[in-house]
Amino acid sequence: MFVRAYLRASTSQQNATRARQQLEGFATEHSLAIAKFYTENESGASLKRPKLFELIDDAQENDILLIEQVDRLSRLDEADWGALKATLKKKQIKVVALDLPTSWMMTTTDQTTARMFAAVNDMMLDMLAAIARKDYEDRRRRAAQGIEKAKGKGVYKGRKEDTVRNALIQRHLKAGQSSWKEIMGLVGCSRGTVAKQAELLKAAQAD
Repeated sequence: MFVRAYLRASTSQQNATRARQQLEGFATEHSLAIAKFYTENESGASLKRPKLFELIDDAQENDILLIEQVDRLSRLDEADWGALKATLKKKQIKVVALDLPTSWMMTTTDQTTARMFAAVNDMMLDMLAAIARKDYEDRRRRAAQGIEKAKGKGVYKGRKEDTVRNALIQRHLKAGQSSWKEIMGLVGCSRGTVAKQAELLKAAQAD
């Protein structure tokens, strides 16, 4: 049984490794060794998370997926959460979350005890995943309401452009020595941001 720790933050501006020390402390307290950390900056509301699925691909039967909170694993809607759960269940990966004490029993090598808590743990996972999704939707709704209110007052200007970052991306693109993936890592941005700057650079060069 291997423990595979998953760390996630939504944007490149957030520190995805923030909870690493907490996970290491939990593992030590429960006499576990973390085999590998999988870290990424992707939205928990999307299934497009390469590192999460790398973890799942690497995992063997009864391996543990260790997370700080259930919302690090899922802010998914019901359908996507169901798909992710089915994938985890197919590989018999045990989800252990620091904010879900019922899941801590999944760390035991006593399979009878683990099975006893499995049903309760699944129910609690579903509940916390639903709460995480609701929190995500509430935040988006409040943000949209705030934008509409600001537009009504004529003070909304949209997100401020990161001109320094964009100039750096275009410099790498012009040099042609780095792949998009390498640029994303060097600059700390999403693929969409690189794509947008590539389009702008192409348009500028065509003028």
